[in-house]
Amino acid sequence: MAFQDTVSAADKPEDLQTGMGPATPPKLPMDVPSIPRRIACWMYEGLLMFGVVFLAGYLFGALSQTRNGMDNRNALQAFLFVVFGIYFVWFWAKGQTLAMKTWDIRVVGADGQAITQKRALIRYMLSWLWFLPPLVFAWALGASGKEGAVLAVGWVAVWAVLARFHPRKQFWHDAFAGTQLITWKAPESPKRLARMAGKKPD
Repeated sequence: MAFQDTVSAADKPEDLQTGMGPATPPKLPMDVPSIPRRIACWMYEGLLMFGVVFLAGYLFGALSQTRNGMDNRNALQAFLFVVFGIYFVWFWAKGQTLAMKTWDIRVVGADGQAITQKRALIRYMLSWLWFLPPLVFAWALGASGKEGAVLAVGWVAVWAVLARFHPRKQFWHDAFAGTQLITWKAPESPKRLARMAGKKPD
């Protein structure tokens, strides 16, 4: 019968009525922070990581009963690698580390959406491209500590400059990981806005 073949507009899902799929979350603005700004954020992140290293080293020493700093070096390095991974994966999945909040930088996926912890883990592994090539090269050459430091600084500079050849000026480990860094500033809270305006919030 005709009424069996006819579906009223009220009975249709909203996405069928409009001919579009379900609504997707709005994308964040995609302004890319400058390379010097990202490097400054990266260096500030390194300063903050001293605190993480100190706490992780203290915890490792307490758990392993290590009394000499030269003992269990390989185990300590592996432990720090895991601790760094937990730190960065957790904060990147939230969008920002503490340093990134200071510099108004946020990590998102290639589609502009928040990244998953799996994607953050991939980014963490690929971020070692900043350090592993010069370290491996210095080890293969038997370079001294000073020579290794020069190699590391030189490689970091080269890796940063290579971002200029990316279509959106992103670092290449982000391109490989399917992530990108964008400019993003957290909106002011209503209470803070009220204080700035000299009014009490409702």
